[in-house]
Amino acid sequence: MSNDEFRAALSRLAAGVVLVTAQEPPLDPDDPTAPGVEDVGMTATSFMSVSLDPPLVLVSLREGSRMDDLLAEQPLWAVSVLAESQRHIAGRFAMRGRISDRLLFEDIPYTRGEATNAPLVGGALATLECRTEQRVAAGDHTLVIGRVLTARVPSAEGGPLTYFRGRYRQLG
Repeated sequence: MSNDEFRAALSRLAAGVVLVTAQEPPLDPDDPTAPGVEDVGMTATSFMSVSLDPPLVLVSLREGSRMDDLLAEQPLWAVSVLAESQRHIAGRFAMRGRISDRLLFEDIPYTRGEATNAPLVGGALATLECRTEQRVAAGDHTLVIGRVLTARVPSAEGGPLTYFRGRYRQLG
């Protein structure tokens, strides 16, 4: 089986779309002129519930990606389940070679999570705040299992944003 055959087969599996966020600590905490924490975000379609008791979720991150490296050091992170009207947010945070995350968050409404201080996207269908419980190497990805610290359903409007056959889609 080739990588293309594998990718084509799995592109037929519809997936929900989330924005994973966290705060990156200062690069040099001993330097008072260094910038403070910076918000980081990444679009993900490999996100799922793992357990109800205790409440656990899993996100799959490309090994060596910025988010993978960050969550290896920073145990607190958040997830916003994107609504169908938030396709632009998913596309923005999925770009390769993109501009700084600070600029990507600039015109997106969000609040700060009470447990993680990570950005939670306004208008998201649901938001979760997590603490990493376990990291599992899996091929060219890292499976990050997080204990859910808070779960909210701030918006009941609209349907979920989904990803199917290489494109963002709406149900219906």
